[in-house]
Amino acid sequence: MATTYAPTGTNQDTFKGPSFSLSNRLRRVVWEVADLLLFRYSPRPFHAWRSFVLRAFGAQVGQGVHVYPKVKIWAPWNLHLGDECGIANGATLYSQGEITIGRRAVISQGAHLVTGTHDHTKPGFPLLTKPIRIGDHAWVAAEAFLHPGVTLGEGCLVGARSVVVKDLPAWTICAGHPCHPIKARTPF
Repeated sequence: MATTYAPTGTNQDTFKGPSFSLSNRLRRVVWEVADLLLFRYSPRPFHAWRSFVLRAFGAQVGQGVHVYPKVKIWAPWNLHLGDECGIANGATLYSQGEITIGRRAVISQGAHLVTGTHDHTKPGFPLLTKPIRIGDHAWVAAEAFLHPGVTLGEGCLVGARSVVVKDLPAWTICAGHPCHPIKARTPF
């Protein structure tokens, strides 16, 4: 997968200023206010309401999606949520780049999906973004961490507190630090 630097117009030297443009930062401030007032304290069963709020901020949200109110979302405009997927309270979607979550996939509580990092080989440590893609029927268990650029195949199950640093195959149970395949999972 090719390395992608942060969007055009971003600062390539983090010692001299923020990585993102003023317009990006202002957009995130508006999102944070909406998150606080319209999302975070909405009643747990109000999944359709939270889907509406996410769509209003540019997220692509399928039908029957269950995003719980205490999910931390950095930039909803970088989210693609498939039909009937679920994201539990306490999950963090650090969506500096795109995050795609497939149909009926589950992201459990405390899981971290991180699409941004910094290029340590360059003096200004410019921001790098790499998309995360999670296949249909996949499950990321509690407190797992997914590094930028990772793809989980359809039906892949990532064990609790695993650290995923590379792509994982379809219909496989994976766990560990670093996460690796353990055994096959029966397809539905």
